[in-house]
Amino acid sequence: MMRFEELKLIQPLLAAVQKQGYDVPTPIQAKAIPEVLAGHDVLGCAQTGTGKTAAFALPILQNLVEHPVAGAPRPIRVLVLTPTRELAAQVEESFKTYGANTSLRTAVLFGGVGQSPQVAALRAGVDVLVATPGRLLDLMNQGHVRLDRVGVFVLDEADRMLDMGFIHDIRRVAAALPRARQTLLFSATLLPEIRELAGFLLSRPVSVSVTPAATPVEAIAQRVHFVEKGDKPALLAHMLVEPGIFRALVFTRTKHGADKVVKCLARAGIQAAAIHGNKSQGKRERALDGFRDGSQRVLVATDIAARGLDVEDISAVFNYDLPHEPEVYVHRIGRTGRAGASGLAISFCASEERDDLRAIERLIHHRLPEAPLPAGVKPIPAPREVPGSRGQRPRSQQAQGNRPRGDRPQGSRPQAGRSQGRPPQGNRSRPSASQGQRRFSPTLQALRSRQKTENAQGFLGQDEPGPNPYRSATR
Repeated sequence: MMRFEELKLIQPLLAAVQKQGYDVPTPIQAKAIPEVLAGHDVLGCAQTGTGKTAAFALPILQNLVEHPVAGAPRPIRVLVLTPTRELAAQVEESFKTYGANTSLRTAVLFGGVGQSPQVAALRAGVDVLVATPGRLLDLMNQGHVRLDRVGVFVLDEADRMLDMGFIHDIRRVAAALPRARQTLLFSATLLPEIRELAGFLLSRPVSVSVTPAATPVEAIAQRVHFVEKGDKPALLAHMLVEPGIFRALVFTRTKHGADKVVKCLARAGIQAAAIHGNKSQGKRERALDGFRDGSQRVLVATDIAARGLDVEDISAVFNYDLPHEPEVYVHRIGRTGRAGASGLAISFCASEERDDLRAIERLIHHRLPEAPLPAGVKPIPAPREVPGSRGQRPRSQQAQGNRPRGDRPQGSRPQAGRSQGRPPQGNRSRPSASQGQRRFSPTLQALRSRQKTENAQGFLGQDEPGPNPYRSATR
C-alpha cells in the first residue's frame, strides 16, 4: 500500500500530515497529487469524504514552497473557489493545517460577516486565497482583490457551484485570471454540465476518477420508514433518543422546515440547532462548533450542509424530507461513515415523496429496506412498484414524458401541462439518445456560443499554461 513518502512530498508537509495521523493517501490523493505536482490541469471526481481537499492542497503548497516570490505585499498566487461559507472555512483550515511548517499565508473570503478583517488580511499579503464567489466579486469591484498574478485556480465542488447558479460568477472570476495558469476542477459528480464547464476552463486536463459518480459509501447502513408527513416529528423525536444516536444530522428541504423541526424537537425535550442560508454567519458557526465539540447533539440543516461539512463521528443522518435530486441523497448520507467508520442513514418517506424514493433507489442500484414504525406512529402503504434498473422511469414519469423534475428556478415559466399548484416530483429526467443532440443548461449554451470570441480574448484561459504557473512574474 502506498505511503505519503512515496508521493515525493517535502518534509514540512509530511510532518504536518503525520501529525494529523495520516500515513496512507486515499485513492484520489494517490492519483491527483503527482499530476498537480507536475503542473497539469486536473479534472478530479471522487465521492464525498474521500479527501479531495488534501489531494489539491498538499501539492499546491509544495509547489509554492519550491518556487517562492520576493517582494511585499505577497501577491495572491492561488485562488480556490467554493460554493458555501462552511466549505470555504474548512478548505482554508486545511491549507493552514498542512502548511503549518511553512511560511505561506492563507486567507478566506465569504459573506455574512464584516469585510474589514478580510481586507486587512489581503493588504498584509496572501499566498492562498479561499473564497465564495459573491464576496470575492464584491471585494474585486471595490479594488481590494487583484488576481492578475494567480498561477493556480481551483474550483472545488463544481457540481454544487452549478446547482447554486454560480456559472456567471465563475465566468467573471475566470475573466480576471491570467491566461497562463494551472486549473484544477474537483467535483463529486461528473454530469454533462461539469464536463462542458471543464472544456472551457481547463487546458488538456488529466482526468482522475476513483469511484463511480454518486455512489454511496458501502459502510453506511440505509433504511426507510414509510410515514405520513404529519407523523414525522414524532418519529424523529422517538428515534433521536435511541442509545446509538449520539450525534445526528437531520436534513430538511427548506429553511422554514429546518426551523420548524427544531421547534418540534424542543417541545419533545430534545435540544437542536438549525443551520441554513437565512442564519447569520455567527449563528451558523456557533451551531457547527457546538455540533463538533458535542455540546449540540442534533443539527438540523438544509442542503447547505450536504457538501463539505466535515464533522467526525456523526452516528446517523436523517433524511426528514427526501431530496428532489437523487444525487443530493448521496451527498447527504456521506456526512456519516467517513474515513472508514460505519454510519447510519435513515429516510422518512411520505406519500408524496414516493417518486423521490424511486429515483434514489434507481441511482444507487439498491432498494432501501423498510423499517418498522414504533407504536403510535401511523404507517402508510409501501410503494407497490419495484424500482427499475438505472435509466428506467416509473410509470408516473412515463405518462408525463420527458418533463424535467425538481425545483423550478425563480422567474422561469411553468412548463406546459403542469398544474401551478402541483409540487415538483423527483429528479430531473435527461433526454434520451433518440432525442438527438445533448441538452445543456441555458447558461452553458450561452458560454458555448461565445467560446470562439472568448478564446481569442483569453477570457477562459484556453491558452497553453506557462512553464511555471507558481512563479508569479508580472504578465
